[in-house]
Amino acid sequence: MKTLATIQRVMAVAGGLLLATGCGPGGGGGGNATGGANTPAGGGEIIVGEYASLTGKEATFGVSSHNGTQLAIDELNAAGGVLGKRFKLLTEDDQSKAGESATVVNKLIAREGAVAILGEVASSRSLEAAPICQQAGIPMISPSSTNPKVTETGDCVFRVCFIDPFQGTVMANFALKTLKAKRVAIFTDVKSDYSKGLAKFFKEGFLKGGGEIVSELDFNGGDKDFKGQLTTIKAANPEAVFLPGYYTDAALICIQAKQLGLNVPLFGGDGWESDQLLKIGQEAVEGNYFSTHYSPEAGSENGKRFVAAYQKAYKGELPDAMAALGYDSAMILADAIRRAGGTDPAKLKGALAATKDFDAVTGKITINPQRDATKSAVILQVKEGKFKYVETINP
Repeated sequence: MKTLATIQRVMAVAGGLLLATGCGPGGGGGGNATGGANTPAGGGEIIVGEYASLTGKEATFGVSSHNGTQLAIDELNAAGGVLGKRFKLLTEDDQSKAGESATVVNKLIAREGAVAILGEVASSRSLEAAPICQQAGIPMISPSSTNPKVTETGDCVFRVCFIDPFQGTVMANFALKTLKAKRVAIFTDVKSDYSKGLAKFFKEGFLKGGGEIVSELDFNGGDKDFKGQLTTIKAANPEAVFLPGYYTDAALICIQAKQLGLNVPLFGGDGWESDQLLKIGQEAVEGNYFSTHYSPEAGSENGKRFVAAYQKAYKGELPDAMAALGYDSAMILADAIRRAGGTDPAKLKGALAATKDFDAVTGKITINPQRDATKSAVILQVKEGKFKYVETINP
């Protein structure tokens, strides 16, 4: 059972008496439907598509994001939906594979009649799906794809996370001011748009701040042996290593760095945040840092309510940033539908673009003219086998 405060907050989003207008191609349900049960007579449903990496090498991201999205949909439906209609969430697994995002998003729009698309976490997969949504005129909201190119696709594409120019600058300033590192190596995944973009913006910020890049090397995501590159990095004598990659690769690189005696801080971006980083890396990741979107330790009252609801829904599990951003993406969509008076694509797109100071779990969110979220970042450290809050960085 939800707390009274949570229900009141959801009702504020879900409130309204007008019936939503139909829009978008198709109709019908099908697929992996979740939510939207017991639709009131005459009320109909609002079909929302979601694509996520529920299996594959980045599955913990996709599962967390989906769990947060599902919790939001469940809360909205418990409060009666929006404008007299309940939500029906259709979720497709892109399996963390290149090419799958385009296939499943085409299905969600053309066959299932989704009026909006939520997803993806990985920037590479969002970049696959964004042109499809843009061509169809269907709004897409990415919970946590940070590469700037995602929303550059067109005016139908939005996100509720900060972007890599901000995240890269945050980590450059963190390296200079908190780590007191003047000589840094950069180790980049050349197969990842996310990693390449974050490395670029970190380098720009670090050099601007007076730092020196002593080594720049690449790896291919999914590799198992990084010792050759790490030996070269060690020889350059860096004071820290910036590693903008995903958690599996980051954990293995931390292990091999320790084995080689590269005993300097390694730090990265939000791609590190997964319990798998801790399970794979164990003591090798201890003491290292990463930037992300949210910490339960630094949450608002809204954030604290979310943590309690999430733990109740998911057997005591503590939500991570991907879960919080998934929740926020669904709630911002619901708020935009309410303000648009329905799901007409042009009106919904306009309402999303006009989002200002939305009281989200991850902080106040304003959608800027580039359809990106203006918001804060947090720094976490691996300490005693857990992610510990270090500081908040405002835009």
